Amino acid sequence: MGMPLELNTMIVTKGREKRVEENLFTLEKEGFRLYPIEIPIDVRKTIESDTNGTAMIKKVEWQKNSTTITYQLISLNSTN
Repeated sequence: MGMPLELNTMIVTKGREKRVEENLFTLEKEGFRLYPIEIPIDVRKTIESDTNGTAMIKKVEWQKNSTTITYQLISLNSTN
C-alpha cells in the first residue's frame, strides 16, 4: 500500500498559518502533500478566494500523516 500524496500548486491557509518572523510563516496540513520549493506560488485563504499574495516555500516536513511547510511571503495583495 502506497502513501497517498497530494500535489499542491498553491498554499491554502484557511487562516491557520503561524507567523515565525516578519514575513516567514509555517502551516500544517493534514495528509502528505507535495509542494514546489523555491519558486513563487499563490497564497490564498481558501481555494476559491482571491490570492492574498505570493510566497516561496523554504521547507516541507512530513510526519504523523501531516505536512508542515515553512514559507516566505514575497509579495502581498492588500485587499481592504
